[in-house]
Amino acid sequence: MESDLFQKISDRIKELNLEERLDINIIYKAYSVAKKAHDGQMRESGEPYLMHPVEVALILIEMGLDTDTICAALLHDVVEDTEYTYEDVKREFNVEIANLVEGVTKLGKIEYKSKEEQQAENIRKVLLAMAKDVRVILIKLADRLHNMRTLKYLPPEKQKSKAQETLDIYAPVAHRLGISKIKWELEDSALRYLKPEEYYDLVNKVSKKRAERENEINEIIQILSEKLSQSGIKADIDGRPKHFYSIYRKMYQKNKNFDQIFDLLAIRVVVDTIKDCYAALGIAHTLWKPIPGRFKDYIAMPKPNMYQSLHSTVIGPKGQPFEIQIRTWDMHRTAEYGIAAHWKYKEGIQEDEIEDRLKWLREIMEYQKNAKDAKEFMETVKIDLFSDEVFVFTPKGTVIDLPIESTPLDFAYRIHTDIGNRCVGAKVNGKMVPLDYKLVTGDIVEIITSNTTKGPSRDWLNIVKSSQAKAKIRQWFKKSFKEENVEKGRESFEKEIKRQGLIYSEAMKSEYIDAVLKKFNFSQIEDMYSSIGSGAFSANQIVSRIKEEIRKNDQSEEHLFKLPEKQETSKKDIIHPGKKPGIVVKGEKDLLVRFAKCCNPVPGDDIVGFITKGRGVSIHRKDCKNFQSLANFEPERVVDASWTGEHTADFLADIQIEAYDRHGLLADITNALTNAKLALKAMNARAGKNNMAIIGLTLQVNNTMQLDKIMKDFRKLQGIIDVYRN
Repeated sequence: MESDLFQKISDRIKELNLEERLDINIIYKAYSVAKKAHDGQMRESGEPYLMHPVEVALILIEMGLDTDTICAALLHDVVEDTEYTYEDVKREFNVEIANLVEGVTKLGKIEYKSKEEQQAENIRKVLLAMAKDVRVILIKLADRLHNMRTLKYLPPEKQKSKAQETLDIYAPVAHRLGISKIKWELEDSALRYLKPEEYYDLVNKVSKKRAERENEINEIIQILSEKLSQSGIKADIDGRPKHFYSIYRKMYQKNKNFDQIFDLLAIRVVVDTIKDCYAALGIAHTLWKPIPGRFKDYIAMPKPNMYQSLHSTVIGPKGQPFEIQIRTWDMHRTAEYGIAAHWKYKEGIQEDEIEDRLKWLREIMEYQKNAKDAKEFMETVKIDLFSDEVFVFTPKGTVIDLPIESTPLDFAYRIHTDIGNRCVGAKVNGKMVPLDYKLVTGDIVEIITSNTTKGPSRDWLNIVKSSQAKAKIRQWFKKSFKEENVEKGRESFEKEIKRQGLIYSEAMKSEYIDAVLKKFNFSQIEDMYSSIGSGAFSANQIVSRIKEEIRKNDQSEEHLFKLPEKQETSKKDIIHPGKKPGIVVKGEKDLLVRFAKCCNPVPGDDIVGFITKGRGVSIHRKDCKNFQSLANFEPERVVDASWTGEHTADFLADIQIEAYDRHGLLADITNALTNAKLALKAMNARAGKNNMAIIGLTLQVNNTMQLDKIMKDFRKLQGIIDVYRN
């Protein structure tokens, strides 16, 4: 029997005259590997497992695919279900076949939180592989088609699960790729297992109705054939039965009775040229009266899945409507096999044509990055894949395709993100319409925008139909919330800097901030603020890390400063002879001192020393948060220090003012400084929330008495909320 299976492949290749294009020897090699790999494996039907990959290969041969794809079809289950690996396939054949097999391999061995998440990840992988090579999904569709043909051997619950997944994902994918021959069979098979009563009721009714109308259809075909022949138009005409799922959707989605479905049979006319298509349409309209609004020109405006044809519904000889579809042979092949009929692995199609036809796939993969969970991703996939579309026009005549029931908002976001965000109204066919107006094919849409609008409303997410519009609205809100979080996080960060006793300008030095951004994987400082504002990180975490970086920087010298041996208690205090006279460090001789920038001590402050590595003693205020952190970490480095003698030198002190913003505030502050005869060395100011102003000053003072006095003067000014030292 197994030798007969390859004979089926060989015979079919010869019947379709594909011997020159397909390498039968490599295909036989793939068959032999699959036969060996699946040896002893059986399907639920009791047949050898090898039957399945052979049937999948036959479906793809029928579609006219290439040697690598046929080989991958024969091998598509060996990596998943046998001992063979990706490397084995690559070594035995080539990397292209191995990649196709890998792309089709399901994620069945991975554990997920939910069935929906497993399905989403499976489809996500298929779409990613498909974006690299469209043949992956063609193999997957053929695989699913044969599984649906043998679904009767599975338990009822699995039948329903597979059928629902087929209807949700695989049939819409087949439609998007224009492969109607597979799409129709998948839909009808799925309906059979999901709604068996309705399905068999339809089969019975259609059978009776078709018998009643067969004579009428044959009469119509004969009349049209004669007229076309008289006009010199060579045509192939046949009756096309309407598929069960299509009838089911019309009945249950549009609330129609079976007797109200008139187009159970359609006439398909296939001619040689586009000119003949329009000529045949004219002849049909002279024979039978067309129904207004039921003509569609998909030749001038092809569907996104490449489908082209003329559709017209006319009144037949006995008063019953029927549909006529007219197309060329090339259009017919594309209608049957879609992207498989013309693609980059065959002659006659350019690379950019394939990319354009798969633009919808790129969009799905872009939107899935922003999906918050598997459920949202699956909703996006289903919206983008389902078949119904409307075609509308811009005022300049450009055709825009959108999902059925799309609104002007969907149209606006399809044109440009900014058009959507600034949309305040819309005109359809010259008349104002509400933003939730449902567009229909042929509408001319004009979007009214405003530069003063606040942006999208959350209600828009319930109005728009396309996943593109939903994604762009969500992005807008995400960005808006980020701006709020940035401001909130910035305030928390600055308060924490103040609470921990750091000087803002010191803490914001690039060497410290860059280290913190790298540590927490922030690409820029706004991301840090946003994370603090959203609660992902605390301000304490960030500022503590900055303090650690400051400590590292202050103590990083070529050699480690060693503490001197303990001095006798009788040693006298030493007056430091450095830059700023008047500091006494107890117990140590000839130490260089410097004033810590984190707290800028001023004569009159309670001070303390901290021995650094190679940079002498750093003098801090005792209430300095930075010093307290250092002292807790290395208490052995703490030494007593105090002021001594008169102080005529100038010291820098940083203070911060919080006030209600008002006209003349800065002028009042500078006037107070002038009256106090104090020099202003630096100033920075920014606006806070609730009409607040936050002003930082660096002043030149002699001692704490001067500093206390100017701070009291500031507190007396109108609108001042708080004044404090950094």
